Amino acid sequence: MYDKIKDIRFNSEKAFCFFSKKLAFTLGPVELKTMLDEGKVKVVDVRRTEDYEIAHIPGAISIPKDEIENNLDKLSKEEVTVIYCYNRECHLGYAACLKLVEFGYPVMHLDGGFKTWTEDFRFATIN
Repeated sequence: MYDKIKDIRFNSEKAFCFFSKKLAFTLGPVELKTMLDEGKVKVVDVRRTEDYEIAHIPGAISIPKDEIENNLDKLSKEEVTVIYCYNRECHLGYAACLKLVEFGYPVMHLDGGFKTWTEDFRFATIN
């Protein structure tokens, strides 16, 4: 198995494909903060409403993952929607992203979620 992985690592074409897709569909807290400051993004918190009410990223709206399909009217296909959930291990955000792309919305996922925003980068939150 290791030999197959080693071969892939030396395949520039596969690496280009992987990294370009990662950059196209994910972003980090610094990039998100810049987009927020420029007013170029809609941010959606897909955590539980109770957790959103405790604290959330400024400008984010709360649409829990299970309610995404019923709240499409709050989003636009003319702007990128950034989805975040709890942390790096949480898959609520990816599930919400998948649902939005099924409906044709441009979407990105915040790597590391709310935990990275608050703990690693110590950006402000709304409490």
